[in-house]
Amino acid sequence: MKRFLMIGMVAVSAFATQSAMANADLAKAKNCMACHAVANKLVGPAYKDVAAKYAGQKDAEAKLVAKVMKGGSGVWGAIPMPANPQVSEAEAKTLVKWVLAQK
Repeated sequence: MKRFLMIGMVAVSAFATQSAMANADLAKAKNCMACHAVANKLVGPAYKDVAAKYAGQKDAEAKLVAKVMKGGSGVWGAIPMPANPQVSEAEAKTLVKWVLAQK
C-alpha cells in the first residue's frame, strides 16, 4: 500500500511539473515572454508580481484573461499591454492560471 501511494505521489508531482513547464512553453510560444518574465520586471511586470497583486481576488482570472486577449493600460505604469489576437480564450485561461500560481 505504501509503495502504491509513493508511486502515485511521484506521478502527480511529475504531472504538475510537466504541466507547469508546458504553460511556460505556451507563454514563450505566444510571445508573452518578450515582455514578461516569471521573477523580474521587463517591459511588463514579473508574473510573480501579477500573482501577488491579484491574490485572493475572485474575479482575477476573468479580468486577466480579458487583458491578455484585449490588452490594457494604467495598472502597471504608462506602457500599455497590447492585445494578443494570436491567443485563444482557452490559451488565455491556461496562461492566466499559470501566472496566478507563480510565487
